[in-house]
Amino acid sequence: MRFIRHITLAALLLAACAPAQDSRRTTPAAFANKAAASGPAKQLFGAKRSASAQRPAPFGSYAKGCVAGAAQLPETGPTWQAMRLSRNRNWGHPETIGFISDLSRVAARMPGWQGLYVGDISQPRGGPMLSGHRSHQIGLDADIWMLPPERLDLSREARENISSISLRRSNGAYVNSNWSAQHHAILKAAAEDPRVARIFVFPGAKVKMCDTETGDRSYLRKIRPWWGHHYHFHVRLNCPRGARGCVDQAPPPPGDGCDDARQWVADILDPPPPKPADPNAPKPKPRRDYTLTDLPQQCAAVLSSD
Repeated sequence: MRFIRHITLAALLLAACAPAQDSRRTTPAAFANKAAASGPAKQLFGAKRSASAQRPAPFGSYAKGCVAGAAQLPETGPTWQAMRLSRNRNWGHPETIGFISDLSRVAARMPGWQGLYVGDISQPRGGPMLSGHRSHQIGLDADIWMLPPERLDLSREARENISSISLRRSNGAYVNSNWSAQHHAILKAAAEDPRVARIFVFPGAKVKMCDTETGDRSYLRKIRPWWGHHYHFHVRLNCPRGARGCVDQAPPPPGDGCDDARQWVADILDPPPPKPADPNAPKPKPRRDYTLTDLPQQCAAVLSSD
């Protein structure tokens, strides 16, 4: 009897010392607070090598969010290759992966193009990146290389070392001799896709398209000039239907945007004088890295999911 009492007492002591079970599991909010204390969100999201085991959903905005249940663009497809595989950024919302596949088939019908070389989409769970983009956080952005693929059997090593081509001259005011009718046609096909919200490309390319388009010009509204974007163009998709946690891209201004692009080019060729500095203006604060608590609350669950 004494032996039984000893066993019972030992069991009670073990139970008292045991860690909390499922009823005391860490909540997403507690997880976020703990993770925020551990450093920038880019370190947390950059460390994830696979997607979350959740239904696909983008949360937040293109530059401040995450993506649940992302799909991986296969490294090589019938009409595309994903580039810079070491970055592990060939993940996106399934709608983005479908769009890339569709656009690559359009490109493969162009003379001299076997399909598309695809740059960064998103990390496996989106979120801020360790380096590079401020956007690409919710799996709805994709960079498409300007280099026409002549082959789709590049090795992993080759994909790390090959470079795209630049299409700009005069600091982006004009296109160079690498620009082709095929570039125009692929950009047009992307912009005419109803899934697409915006396309970013250097100003000279936008003006070139404005000057040479002879048909329906409505798609030009989606193509917007932006700094850089001469080695690749950046496609941004609308939030998928029913994605309640997703913050949509603001619609582009009315019209085809050609006058704005021409003004941008004029400012490149003849820069306006800089505005005089205000001696009383406060010094700009350095940009702070986001922590997990800065992102939508769903991102804690995305990060902690299996």
